Amino acid sequence: MADVQESTAGTQDEDVRARKERERDELYALDISDVEWHSAPGTEEHEERVEIAYLPGGAVAMRSSLDPDTVLRYTEAEWRAFVLGARDGEFDLEPAPHNGGLAAK
Repeated sequence: MADVQESTAGTQDEDVRARKERERDELYALDISDVEWHSAPGTEEHEERVEIAYLPGGAVAMRSSLDPDTVLRYTEAEWRAFVLGARDGEFDLEPAPHNGGLAAK
């Protein structure tokens, strides 16, 4: 019985991995050359800023204004998890005592 459960769990894990890989491949196959990029209100064109573009199916593309050719793409579920984590403070930074810079909490 345990062997059957382990086999079923292994198959489910493989199915999830395969589905996520397909989603990623489809997401990166999208032509985003004509998407509209958005940045935070009040930022200037010459400033470094994060830009996002909304893609079909609720997906999101994200890039740095200083490196517009490097684009990260997220499924709707990944983006939602990121936004909720940011709202909860999971990525808040505080000064690092050793170098005066910022460190993740």
